[in-house]
Amino acid sequence: MPEMNATKTKDPVCGMMVDPTAARGGAYQYQGTAYFFCNPKCNERFRSDPEKYLAASYKAAGMPAALVKDPVCGMTVDPAAPRGGSHQYQGTTYFFCNPKCNERFRSDPEKYLAASYKPAGMMPAPSAVVQLGGIHLATPPASPPAVASSSATPATTPGTAYVCPMCPEVRSPKPAACPSCGMALEPETLQLTSRTEFVCPMHPEVVQDHPGACPKCGMALEPRTVSAAEAPNPELVDMTRRLRVSLFFGVPLVVLAMLHMATPLFHTSLNDAWIQFLLASPVVLWGGFPFFQRAVASVKFRRPNMFTLIGMGVGVSYLYSTVATLMPSLFPESPGMHGQPALYFESAAAITILVLVGQVMELRARGQTSSAIRALLDLSPKMARVVESDGREHDISLDQVAVGQSLRVRPGEKVPVDGVVMEGRTVVDESLVTGESLPVEKNPGDRVIGASVNGNGAILMRAERVGNETVLAQIVRLVGEAQRSRAPIQGLADKVSAIFVPVVVGISLISFIAWLAFGPAPALPHALVNAVAVLIIACPCALGLATPMAIMVGTGRGARAGVLIKNAEALEAMEKIDTVVIDKTGTLTEGHPTLETVVSLNPRNNEEDLVQWASSIEGLSEHPLGAAIVIAAEAAQLRPHHVERFESRPGRGVLGDVDARYIAVGNTALMQDLNVTIPPDATARAEAMRTDGQTVLYLAADRVLVGLFGVSDPIKPTSAMALEDLTHEGLHVIMLTGDSQTTAEAIARKLGVRDFEAGVLPERKAEVIQRLQQQGRVVAMAGDGVNDAPALAQAQVGIAMGTGTDIAMHSSGITLLRGDLRGILRARRLSQATMRNIRQNLFFAFIYNAVGVPLAAGLLYPFTGWMLHPVFAAAAMSLSSVSVISNALRLRNVKL
Repeated sequence: MPEMNATKTKDPVCGMMVDPTAARGGAYQYQGTAYFFCNPKCNERFRSDPEKYLAASYKAAGMPAALVKDPVCGMTVDPAAPRGGSHQYQGTTYFFCNPKCNERFRSDPEKYLAASYKPAGMMPAPSAVVQLGGIHLATPPASPPAVASSSATPATTPGTAYVCPMCPEVRSPKPAACPSCGMALEPETLQLTSRTEFVCPMHPEVVQDHPGACPKCGMALEPRTVSAAEAPNPELVDMTRRLRVSLFFGVPLVVLAMLHMATPLFHTSLNDAWIQFLLASPVVLWGGFPFFQRAVASVKFRRPNMFTLIGMGVGVSYLYSTVATLMPSLFPESPGMHGQPALYFESAAAITILVLVGQVMELRARGQTSSAIRALLDLSPKMARVVESDGREHDISLDQVAVGQSLRVRPGEKVPVDGVVMEGRTVVDESLVTGESLPVEKNPGDRVIGASVNGNGAILMRAERVGNETVLAQIVRLVGEAQRSRAPIQGLADKVSAIFVPVVVGISLISFIAWLAFGPAPALPHALVNAVAVLIIACPCALGLATPMAIMVGTGRGARAGVLIKNAEALEAMEKIDTVVIDKTGTLTEGHPTLETVVSLNPRNNEEDLVQWASSIEGLSEHPLGAAIVIAAEAAQLRPHHVERFESRPGRGVLGDVDARYIAVGNTALMQDLNVTIPPDATARAEAMRTDGQTVLYLAADRVLVGLFGVSDPIKPTSAMALEDLTHEGLHVIMLTGDSQTTAEAIARKLGVRDFEAGVLPERKAEVIQRLQQQGRVVAMAGDGVNDAPALAQAQVGIAMGTGTDIAMHSSGITLLRGDLRGILRARRLSQATMRNIRQNLFFAFIYNAVGVPLAAGLLYPFTGWMLHPVFAAAAMSLSSVSVISNALRLRNVKL
């Protein structure tokens, strides 16, 4: 059994304490025991070798007996398993969180052991940095100082520990970046904060507290938490300003250059060269300054990207032209230039302007990908009407609402927060939150969801969840996390991007040498133009954007339809699903069983006695079947008796002493365990009840069978239709239930399900999934309870009901907000549309580069005499990224 502490259990891999109802890494069942994990990586490691982590000799890396501090970055390290190794200096052994820290320490131990030295990994760095894999990557110096992670938080909550989700042995008392993998450390216990962090849509591990550019790919960072207010994108504002100034100087420059080429009255003189130099310099040096910053950063940290190519192309054109203006005698004369060498100021300026145009268009288009989150946030009302204890009513802002306050919701108003109806009756439209089109009737005691729209009745409600705890806030958080996750198909683009820029630079050099050696006169200008065109037209950014843009838009579209995608991996896998396994209780049924039949087998005991005994002992149980008996007893005003020696046997039933009788309530297996004889007449009556779709519970008093209970769980109205649609789509549907074979057959007959497994105990659900997977099936599991969590984690795609338990939702990749199984079909259609869009984007990006680069190198020149000018190459490059984003935006209107 995993070690328990109050309501928490220990992660067997890293030793972290995990809340089973909110296990971030899901759950996994092994040999009848469920284990819970702090992050998916621990779950994956445990699955690969459970015996290793359960061995008595294994020492969890996340909870060492004594942690030591890395002298370089200040992170705490387990000396038994230091990821960066160790080094002995002057008789003392030092341990390191990653090899880079070890290398730095060896180069100058005295520096890091000096009392004045402050570890950089545990404090804001003096210059703007993003920590990636232990390497400090400088962001543009024009930006304010930053640290990688949540340093934007106004204050760190005392006592909060920050851990790396990928490397659980890395811990810090304050926000920082993991020096091993570069990911921002996360609070071990989530805090309700309202900070905004900026993250790269292509590299989610790049995080900082202010707007800037990603040092890996050069893209503008986007806010991790999107504000409902339409605040201007600072990157868009800056690029727009640079574009306007560049156009002011660039348009006259281009016009002047075109007049020189088109009119014999104009010819290039030394004065004209200086005019072009003066006009081009503001455009290239100021307008293109961010591109040069990103190009330098990409080279410095060995992360070549699109801006590496742009910086090289624009830089070569501008420097060549500048030297030719200052010292024209160094270069041969060009035909028609009247003694002057060819100048490319207009090319450098035009390329810069076109790249700026592309950046502005891209930023605007990318801003639309967050429209789903903004739309969700805009659902919340701005004010709430509070009813004081003395009856006075007044309006307060939404952020001032506290748990327990009484709120008045008038007809037509939005429900401010999640809560429970205290007075009044109404119908509520929850479609904007859950995707359910029909209004839902609400009576006293019913729960209401914040941001849903009240109908024609006034209600008084009690606030139960406010701020970041509301359903709407959780939806926004899940959508944001899903949008930053990476789909496995992204790996293809990553592999190509890793070698793309070096290959393009090589092609550019080969093109330059070939034109210089074999090209027409003047050879140098021709060689320069084609080399620059190759650098400019290549667009690795289109490859990088192909997947994340589609994921961002697709997950937002799913949220609007009541389908929450937890991560991109689940979205991709959903397309490949061929088998859907569905747990019966709470998924196909309402999950609220009712007592239908009570049968007394002993004349001395009437039905009320049986219900009173059973409700007394079931009142200590949490099983929904037992709850049905308790509710029936309460309705009949039967008071429970005192219970002693209570015992619960999962999958079987409950037992205990009630009124000096040894009472047992459960299924056939429990009766067999207790050696209780079931007479033939009782068996016949039980079978008749099962044939009618009821689940039979036996009641034994002092090991003698005295009664039967028939409990039924009403089938959801939409279940039969949903199963029919899934079957029509070619999916193999299997129902799992703990009911007997007869009861399962009756329910399957009502639902039209051909395949089902009856008598499945909670610990066997994951085994059923494993058996199907061994048969080569790609399985999705739909469930809603705690006992479904291992099976949800085992399946390729876990689908949780939004009406179920938190642990089921945390163990799954997809959540259906309304618990309507028709959402499975919506999720599959969304997956198909998103993956089709990603393939289109990747195809376009590959084809664009495969065709554009050879054309820019002059492949057609020997046959047609045609060559591509760098200005047109820049226009094509800018449009390529915008076209990929525009294609992704089509997912906003896909029909589900």
